[in-house]
Amino acid sequence: MSAVQDNVDAYWTGRAPSYDDYQQRPERLALDQAAWSAVLAAALPAAPADVLDLGTGSGYVALLLAALGHDVTATDLSEGMLERARVHAASAERAPDFRRGDAVAPDFADASFDAITNRYLMWTLREPERALAAWHRLLRPGGVLAVVDSTWFPDGLDRDTTEDFVRLYDAGVRDALPLAAAESIDATRELVVAAGFRDVTVTPLTSILELDRAHGVAPDHEVRLQFLVRGLRP
Repeated sequence: MSAVQDNVDAYWTGRAPSYDDYQQRPERLALDQAAWSAVLAAALPAAPADVLDLGTGSGYVALLLAALGHDVTATDLSEGMLERARVHAASAERAPDFRRGDAVAPDFADASFDAITNRYLMWTLREPERALAAWHRLLRPGGVLAVVDSTWFPDGLDRDTTEDFVRLYDAGVRDALPLAAAESIDATRELVVAAGFRDVTVTPLTSILELDRAHGVAPDHEVRLQFLVRGLRP
């Protein structure tokens, strides 16, 4: 793929244990699961639908989608994240099919899915135009694209001074990620529209914001409003 993707994968493999542990913290887990399940259920077709979760990480969204009754395929390129996802899948009543795969060029036949989802992928996605074109092809007519993200670094990626981030999200990586330092979610919306999706909407996720304000966010992170960008394949 590229040295850029190698660096991104290495960073997230290193982060996988702490990232997943934070998402699973018991004092907030049930509240988070309820809030995210509501967001996803409102955005996606009625279950059961064939759903592809891209950049699945440790499988948080994929597992919720499966629990909602969907048939879920989930991919990531970080082996460390996939390892965590498969551990969770082993104890799930209804488990996604976790596979190693590239979100920019998913290896599936056209018109294979009723919905495509991702969370916290767009900001760290190389070649988003190419990726969105691929996602458009993979959806059946009337299929739903639902992506969640925020403007995590509106003042630039220099805000994160952790050693691995500075080393692996180097200048070459930053130059290859056009949404990494976006100042508005409109940058993501515009790419979705340009890819040919219709009825594109942006929904502020106030329920998630309230949880973040009440319970705090991960170390070295700021509370930020997150958004659901949703579009339909004609």
